[in-house]
Amino acid sequence: MREVSQYAVRTAEQLPALLKAFRKQAGLTQGQVAMSLGVTQQTLSAMERNAQKVNAERLLQLLGILGVEMVLQPRGLETGAARPTPQGNAGW
Repeated sequence: MREVSQYAVRTAEQLPALLKAFRKQAGLTQGQVAMSLGVTQQTLSAMERNAQKVNAERLLQLLGILGVEMVLQPRGLETGAARPTPQGNAGW
């Protein structure tokens, strides 16, 4: 069983380096990922450089192509720790 690394992203400025690293880890070129997304290589390059400006839907598509998932959790909770349950739909 391989160890799974998790990365806490707290600022948008952290995204570009992570996206590029995940793409390279997946053994994919910008051209290959761009084709899967239906954009040009230049557009994907701009997305990697300015990931903070990518809309949520496009970011999730990109993460899916890279084989990466986004997990949201309250800060300070370790994986497997008890999590509070949401009460109703307050704030939604």
